[in-house]
Amino acid sequence: MRDKLTKLEKDWILYDVGNSAFILISATIVPIFFKNIATDAGISNAMSTAYWSYTLSISTLILAVLGPILGRMADEKGRKKYFFLFCLAVGVIGCAVLGLINHWLAFLLVFLIAKSGYSGSLIFYDAMLTDVTTNNRSDRVSASGYAWGYIGSCIPFILCLALILKGDKVGIDASLGTIVSFMLIALWWILCTIPLLRNYKQVYYREKLERHSFKTIVSGFKRSIEKVKQNRAIWTFMLAYFFYIDGVFTIIEMATSYGKDVGIGDTDLLLALLLTQIIAFPFALLFGYLSKKIKTRKLIEFSIIGYILIVLFALQLDQAWEFWFLAVCVAVFQGGIQSLSRSYFSRLVPKENSNEFFGMFDIFGKGAAFTGTLLIGVVTQITGSTRIGVAALIVLLGIGFYFVKKMPKNAADL
Repeated sequence: MRDKLTKLEKDWILYDVGNSAFILISATIVPIFFKNIATDAGISNAMSTAYWSYTLSISTLILAVLGPILGRMADEKGRKKYFFLFCLAVGVIGCAVLGLINHWLAFLLVFLIAKSGYSGSLIFYDAMLTDVTTNNRSDRVSASGYAWGYIGSCIPFILCLALILKGDKVGIDASLGTIVSFMLIALWWILCTIPLLRNYKQVYYREKLERHSFKTIVSGFKRSIEKVKQNRAIWTFMLAYFFYIDGVFTIIEMATSYGKDVGIGDTDLLLALLLTQIIAFPFALLFGYLSKKIKTRKLIEFSIIGYILIVLFALQLDQAWEFWFLAVCVAVFQGGIQSLSRSYFSRLVPKENSNEFFGMFDIFGKGAAFTGTLLIGVVTQITGSTRIGVAALIVLLGIGFYFVKKMPKNAADL
């Protein structure tokens, strides 16, 4: 068994380095920037948190609807790269112009477009895993993607922080620093993607058998659902994934907004989340290594329990040191549960239909993110307290754990 990563595996991993920079800034600078704009417009913290939640929910809903449709079409010969490139362009362009917008509603709309482009690219990127590596290497390659994504994204993020917080020393005010920061992230994103675009070739595909119309797309979507239901292992895992990844995505996407609502300062928020990226790097690699010694499913179960404890701790959070401690705890499990879920699923599905199944996988993942962020948004708006909505995540994580335990033994467990 070869130990070194191949060039194509490295190119694939490098895209995680690029897109992770967008996710990091989306979880830190973007919500802080938005909430500051909203505050200037006279919108309360609770209402701006609710609007932010709704925007995240809509972006996930868009991909939940389009994901399996685009995925099925991209499974045809030679199409995967072109669908990936289109979504990449939408995300990069949206990111580049974010800093130029100073109206809270317009900012949310542009962010919605950029986030949808990013999420769409991941459908095809994740499905590429079946083309760039083998089953027995998928855990390691997937974990390496998340790991290097965490540490690599810190490079442009630190530059962005320097521009925003210390740019005045070289004649750059915070406003100009923010504009440049979004453009810098967009540039980083596209540069890290070029090697994959140059070298990737679709290995597994199906020949085009039908002309695409609304009728054939709908019928194809129905067939996709039937394929999933016919395989008990895939169906049970997707149900489990829907519930447990809800907690993961919601914690990642709402951490900054929640931290501001309970009184954590902007600097503490940014630096704590930067620490999360740094600590997540070795732990993501560790989970990839542990998958050689421990069954992947067991590691996923362990991570879910870890997240339940994280949510319990978050309910009483009201001090900066507690947010820092929470950031470290999230870092331990964040990369492992996401990377192992991706690689485990890649071993469950037929390779020639990887886009189709990852499109369905995306429905469950994005549907979960939609449910979690929408739940927090609605409860926060009604009660004026974010803590009550966060508590519901414990139930969702518990249901996810139950379905993981209920999965029948399958080839992915070998």
